[in-house]
Amino acid sequence: MSETKTQLKKNVSSRTTSNKALRINLDEKKYGTIAEIGAGQEVARHFFLAGAAAGTVAKTISAYDMQFSDAIYGTQEGGRYVSEHRVKAMLNKEFKLVIDRVGTTRPKSSRFFSYATTVSAKSYNRNNECHAWCGIRVQMYPAAEPSDIIIHVRMLDNSAEQQQECLGILGVNLIYAAYYYFENPTKLIDSLTDNLVDDRLEIDSIEFSGPYFEEVDNRAINLHLIRSWKTRAIMFRQDGSIAVPAEMLYKKNVLTIRGSFRPVTNLNVDMIEQGFKAFSELHGVDEENTIVLAEISLNDAYGKDLGMPKEDLIARVRLLNSLGYSVMVSDYTRYFSLRAYFRQYTNLQIGIVLGMINMKQIFDESKYKGVEGGILEGFGKLFPDNTRLFIYPELDDDGNLNDFTNIKVVDNLRYLYRHLLENHYLFGIECSDPSLLEIYSRDILGKIAAGTDDWQDCLPGNTADRIIRNKLFGYRG
Repeated sequence: MSETKTQLKKNVSSRTTSNKALRINLDEKKYGTIAEIGAGQEVARHFFLAGAAAGTVAKTISAYDMQFSDAIYGTQEGGRYVSEHRVKAMLNKEFKLVIDRVGTTRPKSSRFFSYATTVSAKSYNRNNECHAWCGIRVQMYPAAEPSDIIIHVRMLDNSAEQQQECLGILGVNLIYAAYYYFENPTKLIDSLTDNLVDDRLEIDSIEFSGPYFEEVDNRAINLHLIRSWKTRAIMFRQDGSIAVPAEMLYKKNVLTIRGSFRPVTNLNVDMIEQGFKAFSELHGVDEENTIVLAEISLNDAYGKDLGMPKEDLIARVRLLNSLGYSVMVSDYTRYFSLRAYFRQYTNLQIGIVLGMINMKQIFDESKYKGVEGGILEGFGKLFPDNTRLFIYPELDDDGNLNDFTNIKVVDNLRYLYRHLLENHYLFGIECSDPSLLEIYSRDILGKIAAGTDDWQDCLPGNTADRIIRNKLFGYRG
C-alpha cells in the first residue's frame, strides 16, 4: 500500500537526492516536463522513485533517434546535438508546450518549468568526449516570465552507467536549486554537486538569464565555480562572454601569458605580441588556428588563494577584453598543471610566455614541495610534447639587457638547463623597446592610488581612460 502525503512529508528532512525530488513532488505548485537525450532518463527516474511524481511531472521524453530529435526540436547551427543551441531549443519547445497545454487548467499559483539535457556519454567502442549541456527554464513566481539556468558539464566517470547516475543526481540538484536557491546564485552553485563525491564531474560554465537574473553578472558568478571546486578554470571570449574550454581550445594552438594584469600595461602587450611572433614560427602555427590567452591565477606562487575580490578580477578581464584578448582565470599554481589543462583539449602546439623572474622560479627547487618527483617530475610534466617556453628579457642591476641564455641556476641543475636549451624547449623573445622593462604594475598601482598623472602613458589603448572613468584600482581622481 502506498504512503499517504502526510507520511511522505515526514521523510523530507535531509537533502538527499530522493528527498529533494520528493519535496518538489509534494508541492503541487511546481509542475513541468523533463527531457533527456543521450544518457537515459535518470533525472525523471529520481522523481518517480521518490513517490508522488504525478504532482510534478507532466511529461518525460527522450528522443534518441536523430530524425525524431530534429523533428521535435529542429536543427541547430552546426548540426550538433550536444550543444548549447540544442538544449535551449529543447527548453523553448518543452516550456511552451507546458504553458499551452496546462497553463490554464492547473492552479493559478503554479510555477511551471521545463528541464532539458543533451548528453554525449561514454560510448561502448570509442574514446569520445563525455560532456553534457543541462538547463532549466522556470517561473520564479506564478505567471512570471521564465528565467533560465544553463550549465555545461564534463563527466569524469569511467563508465556510461556511472555517468548516467551522476547526471541524474545533478539534474535533480539543478531543478531543486532553481526553485529553492534562485535568490542566492552562489548557494545555488554550491548545491549542484550535493550527494556527489569529488571528481565525478566538472561544471565549467553556468549562465543565468531572463527577467529574474537581470542583475546577475555571469562573468563574476562563473568565478565562483572555481572557488567552489566545480572547475579549475573559467574562460572569457574577447567580447567578455563565458566560453566552454573544450569548444574554445579544440584543434587550436594555444599561446598563454600569466600575469596579474592589475592593470594590463604596455609591457604585458609587448610580451604577448613578441611571444606570438616567435610562436608563429613553429610548424603549423598561424593566426587562424591559434588562440592567445591572458591567464590570471587566483593563487600565489605557493598555491594559496590570494583572496582577490570578484569585482577586481572582472575589472581586469574587462580591460583585457577591451584590447581584444581572450582571458582565462584559474587556480593553477604551477606551469606544468596549466599545460596539462590545455592538453585535455588540444594536441597542437602549446606556448607559454613568461618573464625572466618566472623562469628563475621554475628552476627554484623549493617551488616543488609536494611534488613527489620534485623538479624532475615538474619538468617531465611541463615538456612532454609540443610545449615550449618563450622568455622575455629583463634589465640587470646595471641596466643591461639580460636574456634567457644568461639565467644563473644552481650547479646541480646546470645540465638540466642545457638540456632544455639544446633541445629547443626554451626560446628567447625580443623586447621592442627597452624602456618597457622599467614598467612595473605595482608602481602603476601606487601612482593610480596617489592620484598622479604620470602612469597613463604606460598603459595600452584606452585602458587609462577606463580606469579613470570607472574608478578602478583605488583611483579617486
